[in-house]
Amino acid sequence: MTTAADYSEKIPNNVSLHEDRRLQRALEAWQPNFLTWWDAMGPALPTQDVYLRTAMNVGREGWARFGFVPMRDYRWGIFLAERDPGRVIGFGEHKGDPVWSKVPGEYRAELQRLIVIQGDTEPASVEQQRNLGATAPSLYDLRNLFQVNVEEGRHLWAMVYLLHAYFGREGREEADELLARSSGSLESPRILGAFNEETPDWLSFFMFTYFTDRDGKFQLGTLKESSFDPLSRTAEFMLKEEAHHMMVGTTGIDRIVERTAQVMVENDTDDVTGYGAISLPVLQKYLNFHYSVSLDLFGGETSTNVANYYTAGLKGRWMEDRRRDDHKLTSDAIMVDALIEDASTGERSIGHTEVAAVTGLNTDLRREYITDCTGGVNRWNKILEGAGLPQRLRLPHVAFNRHVGAFAGIEATPSGDQLSTQEWQRRQGEWLPTDVDKTYIRSLMRPVYERGKIAAWIAPPRHGINGQPFDYDYVHLT
Repeated sequence: MTTAADYSEKIPNNVSLHEDRRLQRALEAWQPNFLTWWDAMGPALPTQDVYLRTAMNVGREGWARFGFVPMRDYRWGIFLAERDPGRVIGFGEHKGDPVWSKVPGEYRAELQRLIVIQGDTEPASVEQQRNLGATAPSLYDLRNLFQVNVEEGRHLWAMVYLLHAYFGREGREEADELLARSSGSLESPRILGAFNEETPDWLSFFMFTYFTDRDGKFQLGTLKESSFDPLSRTAEFMLKEEAHHMMVGTTGIDRIVERTAQVMVENDTDDVTGYGAISLPVLQKYLNFHYSVSLDLFGGETSTNVANYYTAGLKGRWMEDRRRDDHKLTSDAIMVDALIEDASTGERSIGHTEVAAVTGLNTDLRREYITDCTGGVNRWNKILEGAGLPQRLRLPHVAFNRHVGAFAGIEATPSGDQLSTQEWQRRQGEWLPTDVDKTYIRSLMRPVYERGKIAAWIAPPRHGINGQPFDYDYVHLT
C-alpha cells in the first residue's frame, strides 16, 4: 500500500508533518530561505512555466504527474518510501536487530555528518548548472535541465527534513549552512571537490549527469541500506528521481556521439570541427576529466571511518542483500589499488595490496561504479560501430588524474603508465580539455528555443517526454 503526498499542506509530504507542529513550523520558517536561495542561485533563464514531473506518492506505479508548472511554484516536498514494519538490520554488529526509527545517541554525530555531506551535493548541482539554460540546444534539453534542477532541490528538502526532525538545534543549524555554502566559493565552498567544478557547457552537463550523478546513485544505494530507517526510506525514494538524471547524461552523450559519427561519415573526415560538431578526441578528453573527478568522490581506497560506519550499521554496501558473505566482514579481505615500493630501488609502481574487507569498502563501491560506467561506454561505442567507424571511447586507468587516494601523489597516462611531473605538465593537454578545446565547445553553445529545432552538434532524441513528441513546447519562456 502506498502513501499519497498531502498536497493540502504548505510543504507537501507523506510523513504526517501536520502531527508535529513544532517541526512543521521550523520547516515552514526554512522555506523562505530556500526560495531566496533558489531565486539567487537557481536557473538564471527566465521562464513562465515548464513541463515538469512532480512527485505525488511513493508507489511503484503512478508515483508522479506531468504538467506545466512555474518553477518557483514547484511543489518541493518530503517523501519517504513506504515503511517495511518487518525490516531488520542487514549488516554490521547489529545485524538481525530491528531497524532504528530514532537516532541512537552513540551514532548521532556520524549519521548527521553523512546526511550533511549528501545534502550538500544537492544544491551544489543546481548552482553549477545555473547558467546552462542560456545555451540549451533544444526545448527538450532545456526541460530536462530544469527537471534535474527541481529534483535536486527536492532532494535538498529530503535531507533538511531529516536534519530538522532528528538532530535538534545542531540539525537546524546544519540545514541553514546548506544554503550558506555555494559551489566554487572561495570563502564557503561545497564540501566535495567535484561540486566546486564549473559546468560551463552542455557537454560538461551531460558528462556530469552521467558520471557524477552516477556516483550519487551509488552513494544513495549505500544509504538505502542504513539501519536508520528514515534515512533508508529517504534514499530509496531519491533513487527514483536520480535515475532520470543519469538518463539525461546517458542519452545526451548518445546523441552527441551519434551526431559526430554522422558528420564524420558524411564528410569522410575525423576532423569535424569545421562542421560544427564535437570531435571524438575532445569527447574523450571530457570523459577522462569527469570520470577521474568522479572517482575521487569515493574517497581513499581504505577508510577506517567507512569501516566504522559499516560495523555500526549506518551505511551498507551496494546491493547488500545480494552479497554472499556474513555481512559482518570480520575476517574477510580485499585487494585494493596501491603504490607498491620496490625495497631495493625505492621506486613505486601501480599495483594492489591486501587489506581487511571492512576497511576497503570505498574500493568495493568504486568498483561497482566502474562496472556501471563501462555500460555507457559500450553503448556509445556501439553507435560508432553501427556507423562503420573504427574509433572507440574508453574509460581511463584508475590512476589517471587522481587527487584523492593512493594515486594522488603520482601522474599517469590514461593507459596507466607513470609519468614525471614535468612530462605530465607537458602532455596533459593530450588527455584533458585544453583552453582551446573549451573555447571551441563554448562557441557551439548557442541557444535553440524554437519548437522542433536543435543545435547542429547534437542529434535529436528518439522519444519525447511522457509520450509527447520532440517538438512539443516543453518550456514557455518569459
